[in-house]
Amino acid sequence: MNPSELSEQEVLRRGSLETLRQMGIEPYPAAEFPVTGHSVEIKENFKDDEEPRQVAVAGRIMSRRIMGKASFVELQDADGRIQLYISRDDICPGEDKELYNTVFKKLLDIGDFIGITGFVFRTKTGEISIHAQSLTVLAKSLRPLPIVKMKDGVAYDSFDDPELRYRRRYVDLVVNKGIKDIFLKRTKVYNSMREYFNNAGYIEVETPILQSIAGGAAARPFITHHNALDIPLYLRIANELYLKRLIVGGFDGVYEFSKNFRNEGMDRTHNPEFTCMEIYVAYKDYNWMMEFTEKMLEKICLDVNGTTKVQVGDKEIDFKAPFRRVTMAESIKDHTGVDITGMDEDQLRKVCADLHIEVDKSMGKGKLIDEIFGEKCEGNYIQPTFITDYPIEMSPLTKRHRENPELTERFELMVNGKELCNAYSELNDPIDQYERFVEQMRLGAKGDDEAMIIDHDFVRALEYGMPPTSGMGIGMDRLVMLMTGQTAIQEVLFFPQMRPEKN
Repeated sequence: MNPSELSEQEVLRRGSLETLRQMGIEPYPAAEFPVTGHSVEIKENFKDDEEPRQVAVAGRIMSRRIMGKASFVELQDADGRIQLYISRDDICPGEDKELYNTVFKKLLDIGDFIGITGFVFRTKTGEISIHAQSLTVLAKSLRPLPIVKMKDGVAYDSFDDPELRYRRRYVDLVVNKGIKDIFLKRTKVYNSMREYFNNAGYIEVETPILQSIAGGAAARPFITHHNALDIPLYLRIANELYLKRLIVGGFDGVYEFSKNFRNEGMDRTHNPEFTCMEIYVAYKDYNWMMEFTEKMLEKICLDVNGTTKVQVGDKEIDFKAPFRRVTMAESIKDHTGVDITGMDEDQLRKVCADLHIEVDKSMGKGKLIDEIFGEKCEGNYIQPTFITDYPIEMSPLTKRHRENPELTERFELMVNGKELCNAYSELNDPIDQYERFVEQMRLGAKGDDEAMIIDHDFVRALEYGMPPTSGMGIGMDRLVMLMTGQTAIQEVLFFPQMRPEKN
């Protein structure tokens, strides 16, 4: 960085860095510091009537009170915070007392990493602390942390600007209470789901991220180019077609947590890079998958929060199974008064016009119905609700409904007004699948840039035979939002996509 761009604090810290080196103290040592305890565990296990426990801890200096030859420091490690008592006579014995005055008082700052060895004790005020016997500089912080200050109950210097928090998540995690807990819960969500699948005997797999055909969903892809092969490639929009190839290959159940990429809009519930879990189980249908899904979500909520209920804003959402089930046609009729059953494209366009829903010429029946549902119905489903039996035009990879060939055996799970899960009785008739792909190509020719491309190899795989199968995909970021009570997807992504930062 250009020295002229440094703040006064940054200049002082760089000066302290050089002074430490001149004193023979390496501010970024390579040697291991053997940590033997962490803040929360140390405080939980402390007993007044036992011999003082010797510990070695490491973390950031978050505050300090210097009182002559003794100081109190608040140290923050990966688990929490603990107080240190640092005495000049203990850490700088004999002729090294001036070292304390120079290094600890003048050259160390809030944000610096230090290692401490010492013993655990309780202060006269009752706070469990560590009496330091040695201090090691582990990493010098060259930028001051935005430490929140309180005065008369009012917070100052808060690091609460969303754009800064998302760009500098590394600072957000250090200074803002509760942020790390969101991401620890995210890990619990993944672990709980994996446990559920593994206990059922299903196999976690990996499929390609770079694909020659962007298939498995209706979405606009990111396009790149492979120089050696001289061909365009797509970042995957879904992993569905590859997972179903594995069912063809003889697996009874496979699942994958996949990073997907869709070149579409960004808002509080959409990020162009997101995580989706998809699972496919042979010899099952969408009715079985609904029961499997609601039991899974009930388990995850209990594992993460200890209850089936979560608070999201002013709404309490209960994941206690079973969930309500409503067909797509019933939902539209309930919220618009219109029965779309049997309507053709022209009739649906008139319905959209009457309901003041904006559409364009590229939209076929499926897109028109999707617009009606999205505009007038979706937001009404706060408690977990399965919307079932979608029109065939909306579901090119789904088996026709066993009782009504105009519909498909598909459900989406709506929670808090948004889609969380999407699932089918999978289409395993290769002739029907090919014809559905051809219809998608027709929509693409009309201008629908989300229409699917024919994946001839996937059709070929189906021609070798795929057993009856049910599949389900769930947006992991939205699930974590629900389980942690967040209303913006950026809060549950370590590094959400942002516009380029202006210098």
